[in-house]
Amino acid sequence: MTDELTPSQYVVLGLIARNGPMTPYELKGRIEQSVENYWPIPHAQLYRDPPRLAELGLLTERAEEHGRRRRVFHLTDAGREALHRWLADPTSSPPETRNPALLKLTFTDLASPAEVAALARTQAARHRQWADAYRQRLADLDPADPATASRTRLLELGIRHEQNYVDFWETLAAESA
Repeated sequence: MTDELTPSQYVVLGLIARNGPMTPYELKGRIEQSVENYWPIPHAQLYRDPPRLAELGLLTERAEEHGRRRRVFHLTDAGREALHRWLADPTSSPPETRNPALLKLTFTDLASPAEVAALARTQAARHRQWADAYRQRLADLDPADPATASRTRLLELGIRHEQNYVDFWETLAAESA
């Protein structure tokens, strides 16, 4: 059953496990605060995944009794077990990188040096902004939050990753100028 789960469905399980019951709209906000920079999930997917996970018995759905009667999804014991099996599995799929700048880099031999330098300067600036945003998120972490250790590791990796991109693109800009 859980062999069929997608990465976005595991994200849904993980966010509900960490934060408690949520609506698809609340999931959207949590994704924006957590995985969106490296694992974007279309908003429409967040309205499809929870009901599917409920069909599989990994979540339960409860409609609010008053107000807008939003659909709130709760983690089941089976959902928690599926999440733990996934987390405990040391194998993983090959990493995915979908980056339009890397596509352009593939064909820079067809561009002028000025075009390559402009691409490189723009990318260096973007990655510097992301690294700075990760540094700010790291500084804002609450040490009392039980998830701080995992978020710290992730943010430190993100900072290093983005800094490597900055260094690469700045070097390319200097070489192309």
